Amino acid sequence: MSYWFLVMKEIADLKYPQQIAFLKQEHGFSQAHANALVMYSRGSKSSRRFDDLDGYLRGHDGVKSETMKKIFGVIQKKYPKLELVIAWNQPMFKLGDEYLFGASILKNHILIAPWNASILLAMKEDLEGYKVNKKTIQVPIDWKVDEGVLIKMIKLNIQSLKR
Repeated sequence: MSYWFLVMKEIADLKYPQQIAFLKQEHGFSQAHANALVMYSRGSKSSRRFDDLDGYLRGHDGVKSETMKKIFGVIQKKYPKLELVIAWNQPMFKLGDEYLFGASILKNHILIAPWNASILLAMKEDLEGYKVNKKTIQVPIDWKVDEGVLIKMIKLNIQSLKR
């Protein structure tokens, strides 16, 4: 991060849109990541809204919260060495420095995401019946958590890191 803070010092005189464009065009940042770095470098403390899963779930109704607890509980039980973190204001699992899995609560559904989108292709048959997007899987708010799908997703993701 210290490198990026130095980069931001070099472009501190630019306006927000110019800083965002610079990070996206010159360094391949996504809009969200560029925004997070720019806002942080400008002193914003609002970029981090939650400290843990409970904090993330606090703003959601019971059914959504319970489904998310089950999703993360299944994975944590099988892979206790994974670290549950909040990144980009979403709960995620990491193994060392690598992100493996994340999930988001939306108004009408929950999105789950293996960090490596190629996992979705490898699990095509397992995911029949689910709404699969480019990098995420949409599940109902009251999803009967499919432990097999989650465990396989994490297993394949860990294997992909070893290659």
